[in-house]
Amino acid sequence: MPTEPTFSIVTCTWNSAATLADTLASVQRQTCRDVEHIFVDGGSTDGTLDMIAAYPGNKRVLHDVGGGISRAMNQGIEAARGRYIAHLHSDDYYASDDVLATVADRFEQDRVDWVFGKVQVLKDGRLVPPYPTVPYSYRAFASGRAFVAHPAVFLRRAVFERVGMFDEQLKYAMDIDLWLRLGRVARPAAIDRPLTIFRDHAGSVSSANKIKARMEEFQVRRRYLRQAPLAFGVYCLRYLKRMRALRAEAANC
Repeated sequence: MPTEPTFSIVTCTWNSAATLADTLASVQRQTCRDVEHIFVDGGSTDGTLDMIAAYPGNKRVLHDVGGGISRAMNQGIEAARGRYIAHLHSDDYYASDDVLATVADRFEQDRVDWVFGKVQVLKDGRLVPPYPTVPYSYRAFASGRAFVAHPAVFLRRAVFERVGMFDEQLKYAMDIDLWLRLGRVARPAAIDRPLTIFRDHAGSVSSANKIKARMEEFQVRRRYLRQAPLAFGVYCLRYLKRMRALRAEAANC
């Protein structure tokens, strides 16, 4: 029987050759080497699969996985053998070489089921300073004041048995849905530094479909109204303000 690695890193790819090199290099540079890297490919026809084939280390590739990003991420989770699981998409990369070692230490010190840190945005070739964040609480997250960035989230593999996996009917807010389920039963440990670099570009789902993403997020948060009704009311006010701004922005384009 293969031994259980400390981390399973799941990377979903589809014609990702333009950005994948940074993703791969950032994992290879980690001081924590006890890693399996699972690639979930949606049928790439560029050089993506050749890059993965040449990539050294402990890896597995799931080929021709269709059905959307939520299904791809779930397929990676089901294939994972690591104690901790993270999703590092093919246009993102870890911010420093000690990210995995730092996260593993927090899991052991705090005995939590999930750990998250900050994300730093790379836009037009420049790193944007990290946004100010509100300390995490379930109510702060439910109200939209606290932020949990998916590329900087790490979870115990066993937690998916408790709360389920990503909702495959969702296209944009599947991570928020999972954090709202998970936050009801397990408080996370937060690391106050950037762990992952997120590329903001025209192809980003969240950037290209902002209005649709906000509408889906509203429907997801509405599912958990009873857990934090006052927080949801605060979120509704923020939602209306943000939607007005997005629609005005779209009208001026």
